[in-house]
Amino acid sequence: MALQGQEEIEEQIEEPEDFHEQDVSISPAEELSIGPEEEDSDPVLLPWDRFSAWLHCICVVGFDLELGQAVEVIYPHHSKLNEKEKTSICYLSFPDSNSGCLGDTQFCFRFRQASSRKSSLGCFLDHFDRDAPVCLKRDQGHYYGYVYFRQVRDKSLKRGYFQKSLVLISKLPYVTFFHSLLKLVAPEYFEKQEPCLEAACNDIDRWSTPYPGKILTLPIMGVVMKVRIPACYDKPGTSQLVQSAQNDSLVSIVLPTIHEVDLFRCFCPVFFHIQMLWELVLLGEALVVMAPSPAESSDTVLALVSCVAPLRYCSDFRPYFTIHDSEFKEYTTRTQAPPSVILGVTNPFFAKTLQHWPHIIRIGDMKQAGEMAKQMKVKKLKNLKTLDSKPGVYSAYKPFLNKDEDIIKQLQKGIQQKRPSAAQNAILRRYFLELTQSFIIPLERYVASLMPLQKSISPWKSPQLRPFSQEEFMRSLEKAGPQLTSRLKGDWIGLYRQFLRSPNFDGWFRTRRKEMTQKLEALHLEALCEEDLQQRIQKHTEVEMVDLVLKLKDKLAQAERERLPVQPGTLAKLQTHMERVILSLPEDLQGILHKPATP
Repeated sequence: MALQGQEEIEEQIEEPEDFHEQDVSISPAEELSIGPEEEDSDPVLLPWDRFSAWLHCICVVGFDLELGQAVEVIYPHHSKLNEKEKTSICYLSFPDSNSGCLGDTQFCFRFRQASSRKSSLGCFLDHFDRDAPVCLKRDQGHYYGYVYFRQVRDKSLKRGYFQKSLVLISKLPYVTFFHSLLKLVAPEYFEKQEPCLEAACNDIDRWSTPYPGKILTLPIMGVVMKVRIPACYDKPGTSQLVQSAQNDSLVSIVLPTIHEVDLFRCFCPVFFHIQMLWELVLLGEALVVMAPSPAESSDTVLALVSCVAPLRYCSDFRPYFTIHDSEFKEYTTRTQAPPSVILGVTNPFFAKTLQHWPHIIRIGDMKQAGEMAKQMKVKKLKNLKTLDSKPGVYSAYKPFLNKDEDIIKQLQKGIQQKRPSAAQNAILRRYFLELTQSFIIPLERYVASLMPLQKSISPWKSPQLRPFSQEEFMRSLEKAGPQLTSRLKGDWIGLYRQFLRSPNFDGWFRTRRKEMTQKLEALHLEALCEEDLQQRIQKHTEVEMVDLVLKLKDKLAQAERERLPVQPGTLAKLQTHMERVILSLPEDLQGILHKPATP
């Protein structure tokens, strides 16, 4: 997905005094009747198919005095989780004992899918993924767990506490949406138990599928949520707020975003280091976030991952990681360099286990977003001895870019003027967006130059992309570098060289190369359409003509399978050309090659 230039994102952040946080509209829950204009365009789906488009399953994790954490319920009952996955869910669904989370706590985790499962919905779900932004595509190798944990005193229990978690397991990174869903479902479940869970699942199985770009009204537990799923063609940085219409009397909750966390609140404890943290995430450096609770741990890790948007963070990240995790040994070994991963931890044991990691972020209790961190200097790693160490960033990293003092002053001024937290968050999100775009646009521009000119594409020879040359790209920065869109000075060349060795570049370039290859295939098909095949085949043998027909069949099948971006009418025109070639062959070959038109 090509990113848009600086000139295309010049939307003004409103002044603090004019900024009003959008109120969530609440109306009494009423029964929702869907009119004909809202009928779903999904193909015929089986029971639980719509549920599976949103969630893999819902788990209830309780605490047993003899067994410890245990999965008590999996719903729907036919959902499949192997023992390794169940064990991961058990340990990740409860805060560490030292966190002291009394009452209700929400957080999220991410864990590896233990085995590949072929779903009957595979192609159907791939259809949605094509139009989703890269950072919101389904996670192919991992599950997300969205947790609502309740711990309250109960003298009737031997342990003295009631402890239980309701966990939504999904492939979708819709953190804000699923946490909002849990706030509706979990309290009801803790009061009414499994019948309530069954009713919620049946509601979800009647939802429309999460199609990008579509505004959805989703009934759940007697209320209605209204959301919009972002699409890859959305303008980066624009609000996804769903404006309430006059006839929205049935809608109870309108969600402005399905996935964004509050960056300003998350980065407040390490406020003066946001630009350095952006570099570390961009380069895929090993990072560990040490926080007092899973909620703060998971929010901070998700904020770090999202600060390079719309670039996709391609390394592993674990919003909440425990010593029981199946990758614990793999990620904490000292026999090799720390892997490219961001870990969020709360157990004090990690202060010792991960003290050899190069970059450690220590988060204190997140207070109101208006309270600014006082620690301005990056601390040396040797000063980090325990999890009780002062909040701050512990690293020997020297940033490539000079520090941007303007964003610090702008946000500090906002605090002094009591600017709403939503406005501070919008300013910070825009800052990260523009910084990432300034960095990526030169790469986009260079990669686009690897495409051959359209006029040079021959219908009789498959077009090829030129290979990526690091040195050629570096030379292009002299005239078309980030200095065109960013005022920041520093060693941009050094930052690019490091980035080109990172997993984030590898993931980004694979995606761009695939997109450009598909575009080339589309241009090749269009060039074939303009060719007079009838005249061409007169000079060829029957064997060559059959070979041409088979290749055209493959091209047409590929175009439909991959939804190649061809001009309207191209495939129909090429099909007609192919039919004419088949009809010019002997009847016996026509019978073999001619595929009857489907009714």
